Amino acid sequence: MPTASPTVRLLSPEGVFAPSESAAEFLPYLDRLTEADYRRFYRDMVVVRRFDTEAANLQRQGQLALWVPSHGQEAAQVGSAYATRPQDHVFPSYREHVVGMIRGLDPVDILRMLRGVTLGGWTPEDHGNFHLYTLVLASQTLHATGYAMGMQLDGATATGNPETDQAVIVYYGDGASSQGDANEALVFAASYQTPQVFFLQNNHWAISVPVTRQSRTPLYLRAGGFGMPGTQIDGNDVLASYAVTAKHLDDARAGHGPALIEALTYRVGAHTTADDPTKYRDPEQLAYWVARDPIVRFRSYLQGLGVEQEFLDAVDVEADDYAADVRRRALDIHSPDRTVIFDNVYAEPHPLIQEQQAWLDGYEASFEGGDA
Repeated sequence: MPTASPTVRLLSPEGVFAPSESAAEFLPYLDRLTEADYRRFYRDMVVVRRFDTEAANLQRQGQLALWVPSHGQEAAQVGSAYATRPQDHVFPSYREHVVGMIRGLDPVDILRMLRGVTLGGWTPEDHGNFHLYTLVLASQTLHATGYAMGMQLDGATATGNPETDQAVIVYYGDGASSQGDANEALVFAASYQTPQVFFLQNNHWAISVPVTRQSRTPLYLRAGGFGMPGTQIDGNDVLASYAVTAKHLDDARAGHGPALIEALTYRVGAHTTADDPTKYRDPEQLAYWVARDPIVRFRSYLQGLGVEQEFLDAVDVEADDYAADVRRRALDIHSPDRTVIFDNVYAEPHPLIQEQQAWLDGYEASFEGGDA
């Protein structure tokens, strides 16, 4: 006898509102949204994709050392980001560009980091508690869990006031789920019942290794082994991403402990601009996922609601303008003075750092007046 799919889906691939059986408990969370929110979701998905394309172009033109595409994962990120509250803390990996933008980050700061002219990129407290990108796979899961434990010790969560209670959401991928750090984070989160959501974006590829080789079972099932709820969602459905994340974050803030969300999506582009996915991916699989594009799906849904074509056209124009502005400002990025590498190692002056800076000053001075 066939069983119902566990995947939470609210929109069909054609953009029709058709909730799966597993979506029932999450449907009330859609009552928080208005048509203005739907328009914002769509706008952000379109804008970040255009930004993503422009950033990749900048890398190919020698303006960035590396670029990490997010094409195809816009719905998972936008829906989950809007489910957070201002007081929450967000720990990204290195592909959550639109999450940062929604939390108030200037995307040019991401370009500065990937150009190598900044030590970290931004100060989290100045950008909606959006923490720094982490290029060491899965280490952010431990950072997030430790921060969530600190919230408990500070009494900043589970007070009964949802307007001030805090939670943490941490983003990582299917590849990172195979790392020891991710599993250690799940152990501590479950043991201490941290106010935390693990948002696992299963884009089916850990660089060139398919998820089917990493895990013989769906990744959301791992949550049960650690003693926390796990939910699998259609990661190309922005409404499912919002509703499920909102529910689990509410539970976390209320003191009900951590949860894991597995968002089934697809990395349409390369892992990074240093990668060539044509060497290991099946073109038919790629075509399957391209046909389930999250932006096309949500646009169809909005058109079914009667959203005017003028709005959709205006978003395209805005996205082009946004990308042009990003390009202009990216080309104006200059390398900082070399002294910046010494400025933020310690909070106060340190003799070892002063010694190293003096050595570098002398070394560079030794080239002055020499033959070219």
